[in-house]
Amino acid sequence: MPKRILQGTVTSDANAQTVTVSVERRFKHPVLQKTIRKSKKYRAHDEKNEFNVGDIVRIQECAPRSKTKRWEVVERV
Repeated sequence: MPKRILQGTVTSDANAQTVTVSVERRFKHPVLQKTIRKSKKYRAHDEKNEFNVGDIVRIQECAPRSKTKRWEVVERV
């Protein structure tokens, strides 16, 4: 099964080797037909601590690295 890849903005880099990435998705409400924006935060592994707050990055699913980390940063966009 292929690994999912998401794109989002780094919102926190306070922890060692970890960044928090906010991923936003847009969809149309089924009844109101209004475009809705929802966001979700993912904690991703950043081996070299090279990403800072505000960077737009791509993250990819991986095997669990810790209790909360199931994603790793692939590249800066």
